[in-house]
Amino acid sequence: MPEFHCPMGAEYYDDDNCICCRMCLANTEEEMVEASKRIREYLKSHATNKSPIKKITVCGKGGVGKSTVVNLIADALIREGYSVLVLDTDESNPGLYRMFGFKKQPKPLIRLLSRFSTGRAKPNTKWITRDKIAIKDIPTEYILYQNGLKFLMVGKIEDPFQGCACTMADITRDLMGKLVLEDKEIVLVDMEAGVESFGRGVERNVDTVLMIVEPSFESMALAEKISYMAQGMGIQRSRAILNKVPSDNVRQKMTKELNKKNVKIIGTVYYDPQVSEAGFEGRAPGESKAKEDIQKIIKQLLSEAG
Repeated sequence: MPEFHCPMGAEYYDDDNCICCRMCLANTEEEMVEASKRIREYLKSHATNKSPIKKITVCGKGGVGKSTVVNLIADALIREGYSVLVLDTDESNPGLYRMFGFKKQPKPLIRLLSRFSTGRAKPNTKWITRDKIAIKDIPTEYILYQNGLKFLMVGKIEDPFQGCACTMADITRDLMGKLVLEDKEIVLVDMEAGVESFGRGVERNVDTVLMIVEPSFESMALAEKISYMAQGMGIQRSRAILNKVPSDNVRQKMTKELNKKNVKIIGTVYYDPQVSEAGFEGRAPGESKAKEDIQKIIKQLLSEAG
């Protein structure tokens, strides 16, 4: 049996963090469903839409342009006066660091473990075991710096039989829960494609979920599921960014469909050949219409948070 991780962080049933959802006691699928409903209702009732923006995840279907949008969002936040830590958690996409102009990758956080498939920590890694971690506490070998931007990566699966990404998800979830940010510091997380991270509870400690949605049925259907899961975690600030939109007519159709799915839209990034070419070459988009679109979206997001 896999080890059970309480979504509320309770060490045992009925301790201080326990909400008596009975997930840890569930023995049947029906009991697990009922426990999930209790957790969802508890988190929704304790959520707030006016919390400061400190920890953002960027989610969506594979190929919708998450990494490109992460690059543009980071640039937009820096222009608004924020210091941004980008956390690359996608175990397969290899090129995000290049899009930010870095020549090499930082040491991946997965190296903190003695072996990929075990949970034993290496010696001299006490910083990751602290209850609270500031960005300044992260050793320089794991983090890259450049013009108000900091870059951190969990790791990549490079070879066959290297194991699953579960350990990487555990590191991400624990780090996001422990990170304590100063004023004007924001963590921006490039998530793996799909919704598996929600199943692992990685987003439990974020305050904002941005869904990147392209003009396709699958992408819009996944946005509905992500929005539902985010609300179930108590994250009220989940917003869709329409990406690679070729025309106003398509934007209107996407808006109509997503409204039916109760997915809130915060803005649109129209298709930009410059951005597409930059993605092909694995570099930052540079000055472009897409950059202007994202800047407007970030201003709107920050204003919503008050």
